[in-house]
Amino acid sequence: MQFDKEKVNEMTAGSIPLAKFTGAEVIEMERGYVKMSMPFEQNINHIGIMYAGSIFTLGELPGGALFWSAFDATKCYPIVTEMSVKFLKPIKTAATVECRISEEEIERVNREVEEKGKSVYILEQEIKDESGEICAVTTGRYQARAHGR
Repeated sequence: MQFDKEKVNEMTAGSIPLAKFTGAEVIEMERGYVKMSMPFEQNINHIGIMYAGSIFTLGELPGGALFWSAFDATKCYPIVTEMSVKFLKPIKTAATVECRISEEEIERVNREVEEKGKSVYILEQEIKDESGEICAVTTGRYQARAHGR
């Protein structure tokens, strides 16, 4: 299945002014998989490393982008209900994050949304610098919620 990265970028980072400012964007996408990047330049803090809020944003956005690759937006929508970030080392370059959700998990979420009106899915991710070093890890608790329920 092909996904229009430009459309997904507009529906995720492009629809949130702060996220748009960070320059976060989807760079790879397929069903159940998203890779996003964030440039360094506009995300520098007062000591010359990537700002913690930008890192949080890079860790949170893939949950929405991944939603568009796996779920039917005419039936439900995503929200984040909990997010944690563990900062492991300073980021001094552009950063990337990848997230995946299995076919089995997609089916479970779809079934629960149909039956109960909502379903929780957890995404654990690693945020890496340009050298591929893991600089932060995130855990996000997302919900797919049925429209009108």
